Amino acid sequence: MSHPQFDRNKLLIRSLSERKNQVSIREKQVPLTYRPKDLPDAGREIIRLTAEKIAGARSNGRSVILAFGAHSIKNGLGPLLSELIKEGWITHLATNGAGIIHDWEFAFQGFTGESVRENVTKGQFGIWEETGRFINLAIICGAYEGLGYGESIGKMISQEGLHIPGRDQLLREIRSGIEKDPRHAAAATDLYDTISKYDISPGFMKIPHPFKEYSVQCRAYDLKIPFTGHPMIGHDIIYNHPLNNGAAIGRTALTDFLCFTKSVSMLEGGVYLSVGSAVMSPMIFEKALSMSQNVELQNGRHIENHFMVVADIAENRWDWNKNGEPPADNPAYYLRYCKTFSRMGGEMHYLQADNRDFLAELFHLLSDKASL
Repeated sequence: MSHPQFDRNKLLIRSLSERKNQVSIREKQVPLTYRPKDLPDAGREIIRLTAEKIAGARSNGRSVILAFGAHSIKNGLGPLLSELIKEGWITHLATNGAGIIHDWEFAFQGFTGESVRENVTKGQFGIWEETGRFINLAIICGAYEGLGYGESIGKMISQEGLHIPGRDQLLREIRSGIEKDPRHAAAATDLYDTISKYDISPGFMKIPHPFKEYSVQCRAYDLKIPFTGHPMIGHDIIYNHPLNNGAAIGRTALTDFLCFTKSVSMLEGGVYLSVGSAVMSPMIFEKALSMSQNVELQNGRHIENHFMVVADIAENRWDWNKNGEPPADNPAYYLRYCKTFSRMGGEMHYLQADNRDFLAELFHLLSDKASL
């Protein structure tokens, strides 16, 4: 017997145009000319070493993966990230569900962010029509098309809309696919149910994104660079909307996790950057690396010459390289990102730095190498 569930159809959902936004991408974007002045010498040395390792990895065709938390987008780093993938320095981008949303809202309206305290009190936090409707619908369509979570949103931004198949076409695919391809039939059923329930017309649904030049998801989609989304159920505001579909999220997020793991499998001699992600990045990395090692060992190889940098603003007084893992009674033991990456073999460095300073300085060092 199932327990009672909350009915999202009872929610009063307001237009995103009514929301008081906190961040403007035009005002917040980090200019490509920005170069930090206050980085300590030890921090600059780690970034210099990181740039050297990235240049070596790319010259040998190895992965350079950047996993980051949502604030890297909210802090206006999207255009800079776009340059890093355009120039070929970064081969894979990964973020959480909130990073996907902030990037989309910037592309759609040029603004993002709201007062959590104020809007929870009003019963309005995250209950916005356009964010919930368009992102959820893009994911449901993406699952039907076999796309990943991030790719589904990037495609919607790039094409400024969604292709909605007709119900008759979906019914044919469902009937023919039940035995031949049950997974596609299930995704087609989800899409059929959604467009039927919400009376969504077939054809191209135009969704203008007048600020898509600021979207790193869009740039990644256009450049065919993996931009993977790694959400957790209930963590993001799109779960507030009735159009939200857990099965579609599961399908697209699993596609992205396996895409991420494929990139990790190419990490021998490569570089992994974890920026401002206390939970998502270390959690997906340890599973992906274990899976990759399993297959490599079967083929007589081992991933061990990988270089990892963890950048965050939390102070860390424990020397992980010198002292190894701290005892459980030391607060440093509970810095999940340091603890996890210190167990992953290879070479790991922790850098206390603002994400803007770290990525901007790294960008300039790599640009200097490209000009030589």
